[in-house]
Amino acid sequence: MNSAANTVDDAEIAKFEAMAAEWWDPKGKFAPLHRMNPVRLDYITRQIAAEFGRDLRDEKPFSGLRLLDIGCGGGLLSEPMARLGATVVGADAAARNIPVAEIHAEQSGLQIDYRHTTAEAMAAAGETFDVVLNMEVVEHVADPLAYLTACRQLLKQGGLMVASTLNRNPKSFALAIVGAEYVMRWLPKGTHDWSKFITPDELFDLLSKAGLDPVDRKGFVFNPVSWQWRISDRDLSVNYVTASVKR
Repeated sequence: MNSAANTVDDAEIAKFEAMAAEWWDPKGKFAPLHRMNPVRLDYITRQIAAEFGRDLRDEKPFSGLRLLDIGCGGGLLSEPMARLGATVVGADAAARNIPVAEIHAEQSGLQIDYRHTTAEAMAAAGETFDVVLNMEVVEHVADPLAYLTACRQLLKQGGLMVASTLNRNPKSFALAIVGAEYVMRWLPKGTHDWSKFITPDELFDLLSKAGLDPVDRKGFVFNPVSWQWRISDRDLSVNYVTASVKR
């Protein structure tokens, strides 16, 4: 791994390496992401289509776009993006995630360039992309501003970054830490560090300081009755997502 990888938090990486084999088990340790994935994909695809003038009714609407899925894990987002026609690079600082992602992509008949690397290393190598997906990563890095700055360097002029994370407030502690890790046991205890959660205003400020233009933010809201997620214009109290552009 390139020596420029200065925002990697080794303790955070170790947590996800321990769970790597379970990425594609919808009832395993990544079950919450499987449940959330439809709303994540809905937001991502709509943002990309709007920014680049693509019609989602086309067979391969993202053809010609180069996309980076940073913190790709087992490929839960990389694979749908490849199916939509994008040229996809999936990068993760957790080495054990890469062979899991590669094997699943091969079994699915998809061509995805998976790499054990970091945003900083790729930026230092001069890589550029039309789209960067940065989902549930920023709350796990050692230096969010330096990390987001590297992500901005990875974008072509006019490029789009979609970033999601967790808000920091009493509700998020109750639901994302106590509820998800201790009561529902959706995630192993210690998966998240509440002190690293970032409020929407803080993230917008960080994005701006990194040289990006934040253009949108929405909430991902879980309904315990229907057991489904939805996108909300108003409720960003726990999970939320942002879109920003490199002008």
